[in-house]
Amino acid sequence: MSPLLCQVRARKGVCLQLKVTICQAFGLMAILLLLLPMPSLAKNQHGITMHGTPALAENFEHLPYTNLDAPKGGKITYGIRGSFDSVNPFILRGQKVAGIRDAFYGNNVFESLLIRSRDEPFTLYGLLAEKVIMPDDRSFIEFKLNPKARFSDGMPVRAEDVIFSANLLAEKGRPNYQRYYSRIKKIEKTGKRSVRFTFTDATDRELPLLLSLLPILPEHATHAENFDKTTLKPMIGTGPYRLVEVNQGVSIKLKKNPDYWANYLPVKQGFDNFDEIEITYYRESNALFEAFKKGLVDVYFERDPNAWASNYQSRAFQDGALIKSEFATGLPASVRGYAFNTRREFLKDKEVRRALSMLFDFEWINNNLFSGGFKRTSGFFQGSELSSLGISASQKEVVILRNHINDVLPDVLKGKFKQIVTDGTGRDRTVLRQAFEIFKAAGFKMKNRKMHTSQGVPFILELLLPSGGNQERLALAYSQNLARLGIDLKVRQVDAAQFEERRKSFDFDMISWSWAGSLSPGNEQYFRWSTPFANRPGSFNFSGVQSPAIDSVLDQMLTARDRPDFVNAVRAFDRLLISGFYVLPHYHLGKQLVAHSSKIGMPKKVSLYGARPDTWWIKGANQ
Repeated sequence: MSPLLCQVRARKGVCLQLKVTICQAFGLMAILLLLLPMPSLAKNQHGITMHGTPALAENFEHLPYTNLDAPKGGKITYGIRGSFDSVNPFILRGQKVAGIRDAFYGNNVFESLLIRSRDEPFTLYGLLAEKVIMPDDRSFIEFKLNPKARFSDGMPVRAEDVIFSANLLAEKGRPNYQRYYSRIKKIEKTGKRSVRFTFTDATDRELPLLLSLLPILPEHATHAENFDKTTLKPMIGTGPYRLVEVNQGVSIKLKKNPDYWANYLPVKQGFDNFDEIEITYYRESNALFEAFKKGLVDVYFERDPNAWASNYQSRAFQDGALIKSEFATGLPASVRGYAFNTRREFLKDKEVRRALSMLFDFEWINNNLFSGGFKRTSGFFQGSELSSLGISASQKEVVILRNHINDVLPDVLKGKFKQIVTDGTGRDRTVLRQAFEIFKAAGFKMKNRKMHTSQGVPFILELLLPSGGNQERLALAYSQNLARLGIDLKVRQVDAAQFEERRKSFDFDMISWSWAGSLSPGNEQYFRWSTPFANRPGSFNFSGVQSPAIDSVLDQMLTARDRPDFVNAVRAFDRLLISGFYVLPHYHLGKQLVAHSSKIGMPKKVSLYGARPDTWWIKGANQ
């Protein structure tokens, strides 16, 4: 055999042995890959949800709380208490008008990539985006735009409009928008009609859903340089209505866009049934109620059970022209109450805030002002599985709170916390004595029947209220009880514009507010309670909360991957809020009270979130 042939055969043997070795290596790798947990592949989805899977299959026909046979046409007039000086709802400046982009009245002018189903805790289905791609780790989200999506001027919605909107809101939008976009690593156009948001980290599992709900603005018709300035010029959106008339501080009119692009979509069936929507503003609640009784306004949302029992006896109700309706909801009770501004020297001490809360005599107030129609609010998620009331902290909660367990009061940790119950006389001496001892331990002393600090500074607080409401009598009842311990509470009512400005700049000792309940609390809670927003103008952290414990638990809420872990985190959060006495909670109804014209039709099924005006119609409108 020639030397050359021997070399060739030797080389073949080496190659053969190398092939065997490589195959063995790949085989071993394959076995190892099978043993490792595989990440779920990103795929096109018709909907996404915070936890679990969407309740509706891909081929669903409509959302379950709408009426497919609702007639189209007619006009509805809503009444709002207050005023407005801007029709741009996305910026900090000015008093925004209702009904343009509104969680209650509907996203009538501006829409988002996905739309929320109000019959599930937090589930989104396709709207401007017909499909969405999101991997299990939620490291990115990609939207595939509906090719039929159009702005109200007929121009198509492009991937460039999505990128433009994100950048504009990040720079000049409200603080919550800026927070969302600060967590985006990259925004890129991935196709003719597709956009991908890649995140700096995947710890905030709610962020992809929140981005899905942000408004999409037209690049061709939005003046970016002046975007953060108030305006009364109607803006262009993709919604079913166009803003056609603006009367500053008084009213706006919306008209249905006959060329609305999304009429055929399942998520829009049974919605947007009016041809025209008018929203009229009134300075006072009494003026608004009188306008409703005269037929100038079609709907009145009542919050006072005493008024509900006694003020709806006119002939219009007897004749059936006006109707009283009550709706149950599956939401936690909204928290209505007074926020204590902990930036103020008098209110920094938690025990002082606790004593001030004890002096709110709910039993007397409920019986004498509201005919016993309210229930006392004790927690921030009352009436739902998220509430910590009446439930001892689970082992998982204890783990969540492990570094901050001392920030939770023992009775709150055991689920035994209850607001003080008085004897209902309005001058319960036992409660007064208990509160006085707390003030005394905090260094306050009584001098000439007035409470003073140890330095002799009188204990004076101001409670800020919006004018024109029915809150003054409640505030006066509270101030009278405080006066029994020598505390001077000055009740200050201001007009809507001044209230808004003082609210934004935290220029108050105490402020009246209502925090809406949610079955899927998330990033909005940062805006209300976290340290980064404590001193950011315009945030809703009215109390100036700066708590490492709350910041930590909020982070754990947002990283929870399943519902049980999420519930435990929210309950831990609830315990921290209750223990901090940042808010003096008042009371709640537990249902919606809605008086309305008999011409308004409503679906038989009520959503999880209660009655939805954007599903109503005018009876006989298209006959």
